[in-house]
Amino acid sequence: QVQLVESGGGLVQAGGSLRLSCATSGRTFSSYAMGWFRQAPGKEREFVAAFTWSGFSTYYGDSVKGRFTISRDNAKNTVYLQMNSLRPQDTAVYYCAGQTRRGAFSDYTGYGYWGQGTQVTVSS
Repeated sequence: QVQLVESGGGLVQAGGSLRLSCATSGRTFSSYAMGWFRQAPGKEREFVAAFTWSGFSTYYGDSVKGRFTISRDNAKNTVYLQMNSLRPQDTAVYYCAGQTRRGAFSDYTGYGYWGQGTQVTVSS
């Protein structure tokens, strides 16, 4: 059974940085990719970033390109999301997820493993 536990969220001023962590356990390598999504109140779940286990190709949502970086530490079984130059519109609950169905990395319906989420609030 795969378990994903996010941490690292919090309150930060605009322009600041945060690093989110996703501690993984179980057969996470059975997924095709690992990703981060976010959801703000009243909005659709939005793709943030993903990487493939094979070759570590990375993908980013348009709104975070150049500001966010996804990475992994295999020894620690942890996935990270480094977030720089944060903006108030980045405020959301951020979720770590494992893709279990082949398809677009940005399609959250293809992800069968989910963490509980961590709140990120960016003040102006």
